[in-house]
Amino acid sequence: MAATMKDIARRTGLGLATISSYFNGGNVREKNRVKIEEAIQELHYEVNEVARGLKTNATKTIGVVIPELNNTFCAEIITEMEDVLRSHGYAPIVCDCRTDKKLERDAVEFLSRKRVDGIISMPVDAEGNHLKKFQKIGKPIVLIDRRIQELSCDSVLVDNEKAAEDAMRVFFKAGHRKIGIIGGPEGISTAQERLQGYRSAYEKENLPVRESLIYHGDYTIQGGVRGIEKLVADNPDMTAVFVTNYEMTMGAVIGMNELDLKIPEQLSMIGFDNLQFARACSPKLTIVAQPTSGIAREVASIMLKRLGEAESEETEPITEKLGAEIIMGKSVRVLKEKENS
Repeated sequence: MAATMKDIARRTGLGLATISSYFNGGNVREKNRVKIEEAIQELHYEVNEVARGLKTNATKTIGVVIPELNNTFCAEIITEMEDVLRSHGYAPIVCDCRTDKKLERDAVEFLSRKRVDGIISMPVDAEGNHLKKFQKIGKPIVLIDRRIQELSCDSVLVDNEKAAEDAMRVFFKAGHRKIGIIGGPEGISTAQERLQGYRSAYEKENLPVRESLIYHGDYTIQGGVRGIEKLVADNPDMTAVFVTNYEMTMGAVIGMNELDLKIPEQLSMIGFDNLQFARACSPKLTIVAQPTSGIAREVASIMLKRLGEAESEETEPITEKLGAEIIMGKSVRVLKEKENS
C-alpha cells in the first residue's frame, strides 16, 4: 500500500500542516525539512509533482539561461548551483543559447510556458525585454555577472573593474607600459567594467591610453585569435596583453603560437579563468580567477530566499559583488628600462 502524508507525519512526529507546507513549497524549518525528506526516502513516498504544481502554481523547477554551456565559467557555476537547488527540492532546467539573442529570447519563452518558478540568467541581450516580460508574472529573476538597465532584479556580480586594475598593476610593476587589451562585446556590462578598469589603471599611473591597444572581442576562441593578430599588427611595440575572458585567452594563446610569438619573452600575457588551462600552458599563465563557487552559492541562496517569500512582499533588489583573485604564473616578464623607450 502506498505511503500517505499521514504516514510521513507519524514517522517524523510533525503535524500535517507542516508536512503539507513542505509539499506546497511553503516555509519549513531546515531540521523539519530534513526529517520529512528522510521519511520520504524511507517510506518510498511518491510525490505527484504535476498535481502539486496545479494546486500551488509551483513546479519546483528553476530555469537557467546561459550563453555557452561549454564555457568553463558557466559550467562551474551551474554544477555547484544545481547541487544547492536540488538539495532544496528544486530541479534546474538549463538552456544554452549559444550567445544568440534570439535563442535566448526563445529559451525564456520556453521556460515561461513550462511554468518555472524563477529564472537564473547570464543574459546576452543587454536590453532584457524578454526577462522584463517574464518578471511581470511575478516570478523572481537572478542575474549572474550582468546588469540590465531598467530591469529591477537581484544580481550576483564580480568586481570586474578592480579585477582588471589588479591585473594591470601586475604589468605596471613589471615595467610594462604598452599593454594591449582584448575586451568583450561593447554592450555587455562586464566587458564595460573590465575595460574601465584598464583605463583607470592607466589614469592612476598618469599615462595616456593608446586606443589602438584596445580590441573589442566576442568572448569566443576565434575572437581571441583575431584580437591578438590585430593588436600585434597595429602595435609592433606592444610588450604585454590582458585577455579578459577564458575562451579569448585560449584563442590568444593559439594566435601567438601561429604568429610564432613566445610568452613571455616576446609578449607577456595575463588571461582570465580556468586554472587548469593556465597550468597546462608553458609557461604557466598568470590569470584573473573569478570566484565561481561563491557566485553559485550566492545565486542559489538568493533564488531560494525569493521563492520562500510571499508574492505580496516588496523588497529592494539584492546585489552581491564578489572579488576576483590574481593567480600568478610565469607569463609576465620584468622589462628592462630601455625596453620601454
